[in-house]
Amino acid sequence: MSESIPALRSARHFPFLSGARLSALGGSISQRRGFADGVAPAWLPPTWVTRQLLLPLLAFVAANFVLLGLGGDRWLADQVFALEGHRWALQHIVLTTEIIHVGGKRLSALAWLVVVALAIAAWRRDDWTHLRRPLVCLALSVAVSTLLVSYLKHATHMDCPWDLTAYGGGRPYFGLFDARPASLRSSGCFPAGHASAGYAWVALYFFFQSTRPAWRWFGLGVGLAAGLIFGISQQLRGAHFLSHDVWSLMLCWLTALLLHRVTVRWSLARAALAARRNASAAITRSEPVQEASR
Repeated sequence: MSESIPALRSARHFPFLSGARLSALGGSISQRRGFADGVAPAWLPPTWVTRQLLLPLLAFVAANFVLLGLGGDRWLADQVFALEGHRWALQHIVLTTEIIHVGGKRLSALAWLVVVALAIAAWRRDDWTHLRRPLVCLALSVAVSTLLVSYLKHATHMDCPWDLTAYGGGRPYFGLFDARPASLRSSGCFPAGHASAGYAWVALYFFFQSTRPAWRWFGLGVGLAAGLIFGISQQLRGAHFLSHDVWSLMLCWLTALLLHRVTVRWSLARAALAARRNASAAITRSEPVQEASR
């Protein structure tokens, strides 16, 4: 199928892919900027791969090198522990436990239920067609990322800072890739579970990218702000090292990115199929006219 006309016709049936939304998803190679003829070399990866995958992965690797490789995790925890008087003075206060921990978890769960309700409503309203797949993708991203973090918490057996002898606990420190004695009771502090309830909402970036591209950075900011508030609160309580939050953020981002790209490819495939069907129907309708004119 040659080019733009079928695609534009099919886009009418897929508002998710039309106009500015298509270009915000990355568009075609010819839409990339920064080259004299408007066409990027074939060997370059798509823009979304560089900006949404490679750069975040590079930042993730750098953060882990500093926090785990160079000991930044423990240095930062040492400073916080000393500032709190060599005890976790904020571990049981109302702000960190009841408001941010319990209240934040409930707020995130309530927001997810609202998204699910909106997704159900979108499938019942014809004027919300363009919101159907983005809402479903958002609901799935939040659910899958938080469940993934919860699973890894119970699979990695990493200790919380408050469990360690250096911070008033009774256990030695073991790194992420250190062998842990079988006799040592398992723990579940890595990645950061509560921070994931906030960072899961970085999926709002992709929701707005599909529906209202100008708002995508606002959506990203909401997810990052929620994750930072939840994560810093837990670090002040002695529940997590900073690297625990970094891993949660990366898992949430990759989950949202993967589901978004799957949605995009599926929608493009449906649009292409609709275009082929429209073209085939147009040819079929034209054949009797041509026969009659002979």
